[in-house]
Amino acid sequence: MSGAKILVTGGSGFIGSGLVKALVKNGEHVRVLDDNSRGRPRRLAEVEKDIEFIGGDVRDAAAVEKAAQGMDEVHHLAFVNGTEFFYSQPDLVLDVGVRGMINVVDACRKHNIGKLILASSSEVYQSPPQVPTDETAPLVVPDVLNPRYSYGGGKLISELMAINYGRKYFERVLIFRPHNVYGPDMGFEHVIPQFAMRMKKLGTQQPGSHLQFHIQGTGEETRSFCYIDDLVAGVMVMRDKGEHLGIYHVGTTEEVTIAHVARCIAEIADNEIDIVPGKLQPGGTMRRCPDISKLENLGYKPRVPLGDGLEPTVDWYWRNADLAPKD
Repeated sequence: MSGAKILVTGGSGFIGSGLVKALVKNGEHVRVLDDNSRGRPRRLAEVEKDIEFIGGDVRDAAAVEKAAQGMDEVHHLAFVNGTEFFYSQPDLVLDVGVRGMINVVDACRKHNIGKLILASSSEVYQSPPQVPTDETAPLVVPDVLNPRYSYGGGKLISELMAINYGRKYFERVLIFRPHNVYGPDMGFEHVIPQFAMRMKKLGTQQPGSHLQFHIQGTGEETRSFCYIDDLVAGVMVMRDKGEHLGIYHVGTTEEVTIAHVARCIAEIADNEIDIVPGKLQPGGTMRRCPDISKLENLGYKPRVPLGDGLEPTVDWYWRNADLAPKD
């Protein structure tokens, strides 16, 4: 246990809160900066007495500077996630992403903080040229007119800043690219929660019939879903053993179709479904699966297959349906 003083921006977010809890368990002294616009204090309830929480917007330079004072390292996770926001509020996505990253780098430099961990995303690849995809694949913004790429573009800019400022002003910069992380209380704007809530609304099928289950796309699109516990374990391995300016995929190699995910959730509900394809939003990619060998070489090993992680995730959403945003 190092007892390091660590600032986590976006610490009440889904991934941020998981990381905060792991850092506390590891004996670190954790300070969280979050305005809870996307984060939820309930995610930190079990460690609220063990951390310092500062309410503030990562776009506020003074707030970030104050939060960073006295810290040994910063883990920067504050960002606007959720595909629906990429299309509906691309300006906000970029404002939080780019302005937030500038403020974090400036605060670290002012307070001589030499260690920075950045959360990036698999979205920086868009449609990768090779699947499974390793960390050397080119980062792409295929169309600046498509609002979806506000997120991937913001992450790409953040990576460029972390690497290039990292060379000169930091002793250790690490970047992780999560791939489709899921788990209980991950928000309602992602495919697994949306499928879970849609299944709940459909109810139970009549004997001998199948429920009509509408999705975006054909259902043959693939993703590799990583349970939150595995993601956090991967970040902790990277933090412990990763090299300066190192970039690491965190995920699993269990590539599945979106239709398979829907059928797994139907099975949890004791339903049978017929997939009804729909229009796919522009800019989505057909396949995504990471090569995780770089992090595996440091000791990372994902332990939760999709079948094991889906049940507690779906159960949480069914038990907490009242928390869903109202239409």
